Amino acid sequence: MNESVFWSDSKRAGVVSKRASTLKRGIQRWEKLHSDTSNALEIAKEDEADRDVNLTVELKQTAGRIETALNSLELLVFLDGQYDPRNAIVTIYAGSGGTEALDWAQMLERMLTKFAAAQDFTVRTIDRTVGDVVGIKNVTMEINGEFAYGWLKGENGVHRLVRISPFDAEQMRHTTFAMIEVLPEMEGVDEIDIDPKDLRIDTFLAGGHGGQSVQTTYSAVRVVHIPTGITVSCQNERSQLQNREIALKILNARLLQKRREQASHERDAIRGELVSAEWGNQIRSYVLQPYKLVKDHRTNYESTEPDRVLEGELLPFEEAYLKWIKHGQKTKALKNE
Repeated sequence: MNESVFWSDSKRAGVVSKRASTLKRGIQRWEKLHSDTSNALEIAKEDEADRDVNLTVELKQTAGRIETALNSLELLVFLDGQYDPRNAIVTIYAGSGGTEALDWAQMLERMLTKFAAAQDFTVRTIDRTVGDVVGIKNVTMEINGEFAYGWLKGENGVHRLVRISPFDAEQMRHTTFAMIEVLPEMEGVDEIDIDPKDLRIDTFLAGGHGGQSVQTTYSAVRVVHIPTGITVSCQNERSQLQNREIALKILNARLLQKRREQASHERDAIRGELVSAEWGNQIRSYVLQPYKLVKDHRTNYESTEPDRVLEGELLPFEEAYLKWIKHGQKTKALKNE
């Protein structure tokens, strides 16, 4: 960063600066832990020499702070994926099931928004299509914060809800699904080179909440990548140029994810372990009737308080997922060998 030509490439400079800030904060956490530990050792020596009750209490308090700090730092160690420190692009899609599915998608949107707020992340809605009566058909959000993708990547997949539908006059129990897609924000240095000839870009009237430009100018943008059929829409910004830029950023993320998935499927096919990604292969179930339970089918972590989970208390699930990635998948790989 001290090189004279560092800022000549603004995109790369921005990426490096952001990474440097993250590393600096991480180092500060470890230095604080080292300082607290050294202090605890000094207190322990004094306590052993003097048998002072006050020193014993202070030592226990210091030890408690060290334990809390260690638990927090342990999770940061698990967040060591290539894209974990980055912002996240989250899209929620309602599954089949009509009104019930639309409502479930909106419930998931609220859950993730509340979780993000609890982690001091900022949420910006990029595109949102509401249902005809209630709920949403889909929503795309940009969630910004330190390790936002690392914390949220465990939400990627199909989410299943079982409850007595408030939209059913007969009070029957319904099962419905929604899909959450979580992608890391792609930065300038790792963007995919897209041939403009492979893109179809449409403009349309922006809808939903907004200023005077809403429903009066063609500011909303839809980008279609013709070879893959991937479609991205953005209508949050008033400027067509801004919406186009954001849509292309999301398209880059989805194309990179597709490339990574193809490479992974090829490896799995060689090993003979290709796993179907059908809609019914849910990663988590939320059962509200006839009993209350939220269960993650990958980690087997459970909560008997679904109301709190739906209010955004996802941290235990995210922690379990991060540890499962490190330990559970490794164990599975050893068994397969």
